[in-house]
Amino acid sequence: MSTQHLDISKLQDYLAETVPGFSGELTAEKFAGGQSNPTFMLSAGGTNYVLRRKPPGELLKSAHAVDREFRVISALADTDVPVPKTYCLCEDESIVGSMFYVMEYLEGRVFWDPTLPEIDSNDERAAIYDDMNRVLAALHNVDPDAVGLSDFGRPGNYFERQVSRWTKQYRASETEHSTAMETLIEWLPANMPADDGVVSLVHGDYRLDNVMYHPTEPRIIAVLDWELSTLGHPLADLAYQVMAWQLPGDGSLKGMAEIDRGSLGLPTDEEYIARYCERTGRDSIDNWNFYIVFCFFRLAAILQGVKKRALIGTASSAEAKAKGELVEPLAALGVNVINQS
Repeated sequence: MSTQHLDISKLQDYLAETVPGFSGELTAEKFAGGQSNPTFMLSAGGTNYVLRRKPPGELLKSAHAVDREFRVISALADTDVPVPKTYCLCEDESIVGSMFYVMEYLEGRVFWDPTLPEIDSNDERAAIYDDMNRVLAALHNVDPDAVGLSDFGRPGNYFERQVSRWTKQYRASETEHSTAMETLIEWLPANMPADDGVVSLVHGDYRLDNVMYHPTEPRIIAVLDWELSTLGHPLADLAYQVMAWQLPGDGSLKGMAEIDRGSLGLPTDEEYIARYCERTGRDSIDNWNFYIVFCFFRLAAILQGVKKRALIGTASSAEAKAKGELVEPLAALGVNVINQS
């Protein structure tokens, strides 16, 4: 079954039985983007919903965990972290061909360019980034035990486990030799900071286009794409966001490497980190370059998986092959951080 289409012949009856108030003839349309878990807008009876499913076909172990997405979004419903309302998780693959969940559809703004060219005011650009900072701190301040997520990941040694996991995922999807990736795979374990015992919920892919803003206000109304969330170390999320700004501004991974952020009202790395530390009660951050290098490595490993799925035909978007070609440049950026340390 193609990831571009959704067989709704059984879905309508399933939703009528499981989603309160669901009625009317069902239609489905795939959202653009989303290389990992195909995402569809469902419409029925004048109401819109969002469905996210695992892609069909052979998948890497532990990838495409839509059940984990559903669980964490549901758990955060009554916290300071804005999330959509969830309706159901379906593990019966006979309905649409793979596991899926359904959540509410929200009207809002998603910004794809980190320089925010559609925003006229520097003050509003600053406010948009400050709300990203506020929500990230709110997530990391959530007590996992209090929201029923004490078993959502293994506490302790987060970066050690992550380096091991993404090295294995990279090896499982490796298509050619990368000298830069081999350098990172060797450097990261050898330069691992001592575990400081800090554990929080982490999003795993926290960036501008994975949050939705209010239609007119610089306020986040939903954090999206929780597939990589787990119990982990909060600095992984913070470093991932800052790392993304260091990417070149051209190509499919839009960064701000060549941008004068101050002229646009956007925060510097140092300003953003300092505000986050204020909100989370952290005095300072040691070993910052390690976290940045780790994030380049992890993103490169993720995109290697996208590349492999594009080659075997199970990737979810037409952009998948192009993003797969970014593995080596990303790894090289990580090596550059090492060389400048």
